[in-house]
Amino acid sequence: MSFCLDNGSTQAQSVTASLIIDSPLLANELPVSECLVNGPLALQLLAEDDSVAKQVDTLILLAHGAGADMHHDFMQDMAKSLGAQGLNVVRFNFPYMRCNALDGKRRPPDRAPKLLLDFKLHITDLNERFRPKRLILMGKSMGGRMAAMLGHDTQLDGVICLGYPFIALKGGEPRLEPIAQCHAPLLVIQGERDKFGGKGLVDTWLAPFNAELKWLTDGDHSFVPRKSSGTTQAANLALAVSYSDNFVRSLHA
Repeated sequence: MSFCLDNGSTQAQSVTASLIIDSPLLANELPVSECLVNGPLALQLLAEDDSVAKQVDTLILLAHGAGADMHHDFMQDMAKSLGAQGLNVVRFNFPYMRCNALDGKRRPPDRAPKLLLDFKLHITDLNERFRPKRLILMGKSMGGRMAAMLGHDTQLDGVICLGYPFIALKGGEPRLEPIAQCHAPLLVIQGERDKFGGKGLVDTWLAPFNAELKWLTDGDHSFVPRKSSGTTQAANLALAVSYSDNFVRSLHA
C-alpha cells in the first residue's frame, strides 16, 4: 500500500490518499489498480493511523463512465465534495483505463463480465481491508450500470447511479434489467436533458421499480445546463452531492 497527498493541500476536502490493489487482480490476469481515497479515511491513511484497519463506518466505491477515467473533473469533484461531507470515497479505473495509462493507447471499454469481475475484486479487497459497516456503490453512466448489476448478487447497502445510460445513442429498448434486478436501495440522479434518458421518459421507465429518482435542472449527461437555464453545472453537482449524502445517511436509519 502507498499513500500520497494531493497537490500538497492541507484542506480536508482536497486531501487525496492512494492505495494499491494488486494480488487479487494479478491472480485474475487483471492489471494492478491504484485507487484514490477521499474523506476522513484519506486523512487516516496519510497519518498511517493503525485504527484504520479496524473498521470504517461507510465506504463509497465510485466507478467512472465509458469515456473518462477517475481523474476527470467530474469524478474528482464528486469524490472530494462527498469527502468534505465526511463520507469515505474510493475511486478506481477499470482495466482498459489502467492499460491506457500504462502505454498511452486509447481502448474501448471492456466487456461487462470483465468490468463486473474487476468491480467485485475491488469490493472484496476493500471489504477485507477496511470492513465497512455500510458499502455503497456509485457510478457515472456505465459505472452506474455496472453498480446496479452488482446489486443483484452482491451484498451492498446501496447503489447510486449518476446519469444512468437508459438507452444507447443508436436507440433501442431502455436498459432496465439491472435496475429491476437490483436488490440494494437504488438512487438515480439524472440530468433533465440527458441524451441517454431525460425527463418525461425516465419517470415512466422507473415507475414500476423501487428506485428513487432525483432530477438536476436542465442538466445533460454530465449535469451541464444551458446558460439560459439560470443554473450552473457547479450548482447541479452540489445538488447531486446533497442527494447522495442524504440517501447514504438515510440508510443508517
